[in-house]
Amino acid sequence: MQSRTGFSFHLIIVVTVLAVLSGCAGRPEGVLVPTEARAAQTSNVDVLVATTRRPSETPGMLFSGERGKDLQVTEIAVSVPPDSAREIGQVQWPKKLPANPAKEFATISVTPMAPQSAQGWLKQHLPKSRRVLVFVHGFNNRYEDAVYRFAQIVHDSKADVAPVLFTWPSRGSIFAYNYDKESTNYSREALEEMLRRLSQEPTVGEVTIMAHSMGSWLTVEALRQMAIRDGRVAPKIQNVILASPDLDVDVFSHQLAEIGEKRPHFTLFVSRDDRALSLSRRISGNIDRLGQVDPTVEPYRSEFEKAGIVVLDLTALKTGDRLNHGKFAESPEVVKLLGNRLIAGQTVTDSNVGLGERLGAVAVGTAQTVGSAASVAVSAPIAIFDPATRRTYNEQVDRFGNAVGNTVTTAVGQ
Repeated sequence: MQSRTGFSFHLIIVVTVLAVLSGCAGRPEGVLVPTEARAAQTSNVDVLVATTRRPSETPGMLFSGERGKDLQVTEIAVSVPPDSAREIGQVQWPKKLPANPAKEFATISVTPMAPQSAQGWLKQHLPKSRRVLVFVHGFNNRYEDAVYRFAQIVHDSKADVAPVLFTWPSRGSIFAYNYDKESTNYSREALEEMLRRLSQEPTVGEVTIMAHSMGSWLTVEALRQMAIRDGRVAPKIQNVILASPDLDVDVFSHQLAEIGEKRPHFTLFVSRDDRALSLSRRISGNIDRLGQVDPTVEPYRSEFEKAGIVVLDLTALKTGDRLNHGKFAESPEVVKLLGNRLIAGQTVTDSNVGLGERLGAVAVGTAQTVGSAASVAVSAPIAIFDPATRRTYNEQVDRFGNAVGNTVTTAVGQ
């Protein structure tokens, strides 16, 4: 008879596979073939894409999930349908080719570039903020998945950035977890070198890195290597956002120590109902994954505070993602928060997020005492845990008082 543990493990696999298969069903192959069709009120997102993947011989795929020998750079322009024709937070995949730009994402142009030409692209696309946003995707992503998802994030967040995508060799299969993990290791030096070159570019003022899932491992490893090699992470790399990080918590602790105290500011998106990370935890020796921890409990609570890490807990937030693994990109509110605050390099705390920007509709609970610090009970769709919050608790409770019952929309606990 199969044990309860074994049954649960296999159930997770079945649910995950079905969700992934159903999510990819009906997508045509070759969406990166440029279309000449145009539609009114669409928006174009120009992305610089760097990859360690092997080129594909299939038209419109550009790169496969296999490992390439050299870093390849491509400029890709993606057309996003008018907001009236789409749901914010979602990628409207073409039902057939050519895509209909009025209702679907469409590829406008694909321009292969020599790596040294990236400097010219940056000079042309840097906004007044002089900020570059680097996105590193996660497990089970094809090249086109990463391109369209990043275009969606940039468009929906309205981030004032030059968007740069780093895509590593993922086979886009739920059964290729170990291959994908080794592919991140294969790509560490390439990402490290790309980040170094971006930081050394005089026209660039600041670099923010956003990584999802297994891409978080690759990102933190690249930063660790840079710190060991150069003595510190490049100063222009000021913010690192890890969304649903598929990272062993023990390993992350050691990585941070090796990066050193002169490190970028880290922000984490976590969700305890993340099914993909539940599977990862099972096949990784039952060690907690960073993206699934409860930031209100020890030892995580104290460790996050000591490291100066802000954690946004999305557990209570509901989206259309059946795996609860992509909430950071699919929730319109979170994407807005990304653009308005995090990508812009602003620390998100209870004291600097106005009521109009708060999410959900809950009340602040009764103040509790943890050691010598007051805390606020959390029952919100999005709860923010940051090191500065302890210093503002008494002011928060006094300010909101008993009248907040039906108006406060996010509680902050630390």
